[in-house]
Amino acid sequence: MKTLNLVIGVSGASGALFGREFLRALKALTAGKSSLIVSPAGLRVYNQEMQRNVSTPEEYLADIISGAPGGHEFELEDHKNIGARPASGSAPYDGMVILPCSMKTLAGIAHGYTSSLIERAADVALKERRRLIVCPRETPYSLIHLRNMTSLTEAGGIVLPISPGYYQKPQHLEDLGKFIAGRILSLFGVDHSLFAAWKG
Repeated sequence: MKTLNLVIGVSGASGALFGREFLRALKALTAGKSSLIVSPAGLRVYNQEMQRNVSTPEEYLADIISGAPGGHEFELEDHKNIGARPASGSAPYDGMVILPCSMKTLAGIAHGYTSSLIERAADVALKERRRLIVCPRETPYSLIHLRNMTSLTEAGGIVLPISPGYYQKPQHLEDLGKFIAGRILSLFGVDHSLFAAWKG
């Protein structure tokens, strides 16, 4: 089982289901310990879209992984604390995932404007040449959105929109979440069977 130590950001974009399924897949399929940063807007969207009533990141994490199989551990970090461990390049991480990634968060990263720990940690991932994957969920994209995605890509990041494939013939919404989770894990070299690979 591959060991991964990631920074994971959950910002206030639509797509809470995808964040949930990624955390569950990471817990089940990898070893290691990841730092989790959940913004207040991320909590709000999670409650709205998942019909839950959590008020803290601790409740959010417990709601998602309670009873889920696997041994991957998560350490919660304060969204406002830009002096936390993920804010330093000296802290060893394998990379960072922001899922879902709001357009505000994307803009902050693309322009080096780090007003939160999620944005600062992403800035660190880029400067340390670590894998940074941002997963926006917006439609349509404005020219500003597209230019920000281009800037982030040019800086070394990967833009992985929440645009699941359908060739795996999903039967439930969770199947769409597992597809995106699998695509992210593949970029970190994790073998999985979250969906069947295209065979041509």
